[in-house]
Amino acid sequence: MRALVKNGIGLFSPQGFLDGNNTATFLSLEDIDSTIDLNVDMILVSLKKVIFFNKNGLDVFIKLFSKVRHKKNITVGFCDVDHKKYVAITKFYENKINFSIFNNYNNATLFSSSFKNQSANVLLYSDDKSQRTAMAIELHDFGHNPVVCQTKEEFTEKSANKSAYDNIIQDTYLGQMGENIATRVTGNAIIYTVSAFLDTEIGNTFNIAYHNNSLNVGFRLFIFDAYKVVSMNIHALNFFTRLASSAAEYNATICFVGLDGTKIQDTFQENMEDAGIIFYAQMDDILGNKELLKELGASSAANVKNKRAINKALVEKLPEFIDATVKTIEMMTNSKAAKEAAEVSNIDIKEKDGKIASSIGFYGDIDGMVILVFPKEIAKKACELLIGESTDDIEMILDTLAELVNIVGGKVKSLLGDHGVNVNITLPRTYHSIDGLLEVAQDKKGVQVDLVFDNDKFLFFLTR
Repeated sequence: MRALVKNGIGLFSPQGFLDGNNTATFLSLEDIDSTIDLNVDMILVSLKKVIFFNKNGLDVFIKLFSKVRHKKNITVGFCDVDHKKYVAITKFYENKINFSIFNNYNNATLFSSSFKNQSANVLLYSDDKSQRTAMAIELHDFGHNPVVCQTKEEFTEKSANKSAYDNIIQDTYLGQMGENIATRVTGNAIIYTVSAFLDTEIGNTFNIAYHNNSLNVGFRLFIFDAYKVVSMNIHALNFFTRLASSAAEYNATICFVGLDGTKIQDTFQENMEDAGIIFYAQMDDILGNKELLKELGASSAANVKNKRAINKALVEKLPEFIDATVKTIEMMTNSKAAKEAAEVSNIDIKEKDGKIASSIGFYGDIDGMVILVFPKEIAKKACELLIGESTDDIEMILDTLAELVNIVGGKVKSLLGDHGVNVNITLPRTYHSIDGLLEVAQDKKGVQVDLVFDNDKFLFFLTR
C-alpha cells in the first residue's frame, strides 16, 4: 500500500475489514520504510474507511509501529477514529498503549512539526488528566493556543460554540507521553484497587517493583481499595503482612478500606493489624480528613533501603534527563535555561523559602529517581497554561506540578527508549516544603545540576 504523504505526514488508508487474516495485505514494513525515506515526522493509519476491526486485525499494525519507533523517533498511530472505535482500541490495549490515537487527521496535524507556529485555537478534553496535560504542553510547544477543559460538562458546553475554535480535540491519546499504571494518587497517597478473592495470585499480579520505587520516591501512604473484595486466604494474608513489614523500614503506612469482618476472618484482621496495617470503613475516612492524610503520608528519614550509590550507567544517561526537563520547563515558562553548575554530591538546597518540589522514580534497565526543586513563582508560571489562569492555591499548583513532572518522566522514558534503554515510571510525589523533601533525600548522593530560568534558580537532582 502506498502512503499519501502531505505536510510531513505519511497516511495509510486501508478499507473494509481488519480481522487479522487480511491486515498484512494492507501494509508492510517495506511500505513504511519507503515512506520514512520521504522525511516524514509522523506515520498514521486512517480508520475512516474501515468498517470492522478486531484486536488481531490491529496487532499487525501495532508490531509495525514498534519497529518504526526503534528505527526512527517519529509519531506512529491511528487517526480518523470515532468514539466507538476509540473505546474499542483503548480497551484492547488498556495500559499498554505506546502509539498515538487522533480523532481526525486535521487534529493530528497540530502535533506535526510541519504545522508548527500556525497558532490554532484548540479546545481539548480527555478523561485522563495526564493526557490533557500532555496535549496542552505539546500544542503550546507547537505554537498553538490550547483551551483545556477540566470536566466533560465544561467540554460539552464550550464545544457547542464550534466557531470559537479552529480545532476541537477529544478521543485522542498521545502514546509517547507518560505512563499509565493501574493505580491512582490522591494527596500523596497511592491507592491500589483489589477485588474478588485474594489468594496466592496477588503475589504475581501486584507490581512490587513499582511499589518499591514509589517508596524510593518518597510515598509513605498506600491505600488498598478493597470494596469489591469477596474474601482472602492465608496466602494473601502472608503477602500483605510481608508488604507491611517491608513498608515499616521506610516508616510507611498501609491501609485497607472496605475490608471488614464479613469478608475476612477476625484472626486475619488481627494478624494484619499486628503487622501495622490500618483498617477504615470508608475511603472518605482518610481522604476527607486532611490532618489524618497529612499525618499518615508524612515523609520520614527512615530510608534504609535507599542508601545506594549513583552508578556509571545512570550518569551516562544524564543528558537525556536534563534535555527532557529543560525543554519542558523552557516551553512552559517561555524562558531560556542556563546551567550554572553540575557536581556529584548530596542534594544541597541553599535557600528553602519560597520553594516547592516534586520527585518521580523510574525502574527497568536502570533505576533511580529525579528530584526537581522549583521556586514557587516558576511553578505558578509553568502551571498557568494547564490551569487556565493564575492561582495562589498551593494544592492546585502542586497537583498541576505533579502532572507537569509526569510529562517530564514520560519524555525521559521516550528518550531512553530511543537509545535502547527501557524503563517504567512511578507517579510523581510532591512536597509542600523543602524540609519534607530532605527527610527523604538528604542522605542520597547524586548528580545535582543548578539551572537558571531568566533570574529564577531551579534545581535538578538525579539519584538512586
